Amino acid sequence: MRPLPLALIGLVVAGLALAGWSYATAVADPVVRRARISLPGLSAGKPLKLILMSDLHVAGPDMPPERLARIVSQVNALEPDLVLIAGDFIGDRTLATRHYTSAESVAPLAALRPRLGTLAVLGNHDHWRDAAEVSAALAHVGVQLLDNDAARAGPLAIGGLDDDFTGHDDRPRTLARIEAIGGVPLLLSHSPDPFPNVPDSVALMVAGHTHCGQIRLPLIGAVATDSAYGQRYACGLVRERGKILVVSAGLGTSVLPLRLGAVPDLWLLTLAADPLRR
Repeated sequence: MRPLPLALIGLVVAGLALAGWSYATAVADPVVRRARISLPGLSAGKPLKLILMSDLHVAGPDMPPERLARIVSQVNALEPDLVLIAGDFIGDRTLATRHYTSAESVAPLAALRPRLGTLAVLGNHDHWRDAAEVSAALAHVGVQLLDNDAARAGPLAIGGLDDDFTGHDDRPRTLARIEAIGGVPLLLSHSPDPFPNVPDSVALMVAGHTHCGQIRLPLIGAVATDSAYGQRYACGLVRERGKILVVSAGLGTSVLPLRLGAVPDLWLLTLAADPLRR
């Protein structure tokens, strides 16, 4: 055989192996990332355990409802006080092997058992599908949707900022609602991009949307983040100007059912009193 065909065969084999590895990563059980965060205003006592989930993108082949049900069992085993879901419940990519209705997509969430409840916001894909339909499906399974609104969960005042990527966010209203209900403020957003404009009174914001890039190449980093800030808020725990942002890599996938260098994850945040303010 001539060298060129051998080289091409090698490239094809390497490409198939990489695609297989990336699919296996996409369907793996999510990594549980942990952080302990001191929040001003929390009273001393037993810390709160908060789970952050995001970007479920329920669709075949990588995220059927059965896989989401297994992830829900994983979340329940962590015994959280509160579950926050940062949007994009719907998987609507063209290359999906199967699409599910909104009701089918969120049905496994009915089994979540956090002590203080499950709160959520919508993402861009939920708006592109049918926001009213997704909202109704969430209500049916006991997930409280915060549409530029806030709710009290124990000592926390959780503000839910609707999706800024599709222009449905109303930050002034959401912040006013947080202040009105009282409690230790925390902001839940689909996208991390509102973070620079969040006031200092809100010490913690959690988000998703970026998938931590979903495809991260060596030396280059994320191919795309869908964030106006590029890599700045693309992934993980960010401390900036005395505030904290936590961005999940999410659970499902978009465009292609592949993940490379950005494994699916959940965040387990332990919220405790600020030891300097007791």
